Amino acid sequence: MSAPTISLSGVHVGEETERLVLDVLRSGQIAQGPMVARLEREFATLCGVQHAIAVTNGTVALVAALQALGIGPGDEVVTSPFTFVATLNAILGCGAVARFADIDPRTFTVDPAAVADAITPRTRVLMPVHLYGQAADMARIAPLAADGLAVVEDAAQAHGATVDGRAVGSFGLGCFSLYGTKNVTSGEGGMITTDDDVLADTLRVLRNEGMRARYQYERVGYNYRLTDVQAAIAIPQLAHLADSNERRRVNAASLDRGLADVPGLRTPLVTRGHTHVFHQYTVRVTRDSRLDRDELARHLAENGIETGIYYPRVVHDYDCYRTHPGVVATPVPNAERAAREVLSLPVHPHLSTNDVDRVVDVVRRALCE
Repeated sequence: MSAPTISLSGVHVGEETERLVLDVLRSGQIAQGPMVARLEREFATLCGVQHAIAVTNGTVALVAALQALGIGPGDEVVTSPFTFVATLNAILGCGAVARFADIDPRTFTVDPAAVADAITPRTRVLMPVHLYGQAADMARIAPLAADGLAVVEDAAQAHGATVDGRAVGSFGLGCFSLYGTKNVTSGEGGMITTDDDVLADTLRVLRNEGMRARYQYERVGYNYRLTDVQAAIAIPQLAHLADSNERRRVNAASLDRGLADVPGLRTPLVTRGHTHVFHQYTVRVTRDSRLDRDELARHLAENGIETGIYYPRVVHDYDCYRTHPGVVATPVPNAERAAREVLSLPVHPHLSTNDVDRVVDVVRRALCE
């Protein structure tokens, strides 16, 4: 009998979640209500900020953050070329122009020097992406915004990550996803964090069709609301996030030890002073490897181990973006090389020790024997 498949991600719903969801269903208040307010308070505490505003998903979090800042045609946003498409779509959806700063090949996050080079007189926002669970180098990026630029953190994959003890989502407008595979999930959902009272108020009006009170319209708005049912799914996970993130780090450390000497394979680098929450454990399969990235992925699949490629191309390397007037595509060789080499291995907190050992064994047999 073949061994069971080791999944790339794992979501387990416990009794506390079931109870909270049932409480909501029985309350008759299933749209945005007190459960969303509770999730917002607890998420703000997680990020060490005054405000958290729940929205329908992570893409909407980015869009709403840019809208609250008044970003539109003629404005430029500097971001990473190595990210999920939501980052770029949010910029273009506001009518702004996206410029790209190449990544640090060791961390997959934007290189602060490249960010500085990408800033022009039209730049209004810096949008670093905290990728795979590790924050961008905010100690060097944040000062670049000192001359009146805003910072919008794409923290979709970084719930609980820190830089020198400071939580992501506290360096500017933090934008989180609560999608089904994230470290905290509500199935679909998003969160925006900030210490700015004015921006928080703007975001709450914006997500509610521009209403402060019923039929009291103050601006053009949208329905960006989260439901109490979704909030009830996420709330129990916040209480256990520190433990589940620690389990991810334990699994990552075991993978590091087991794969450290594999020829042609580079394990993830954790930046000094950063707390990595390992939304993904992403290795690089370099040209010195016995198998290339795609061959290794196929071998692992044949042996019952799921993997992921995040991301197979730089974000603007698609026909719909190549000629888009809102895309300024400058050379990004580090990101392009990463897109050819990255492979994510299972690291989620529901793996057993035997699961992790099996991943190591299959990779080593493929690349070392």
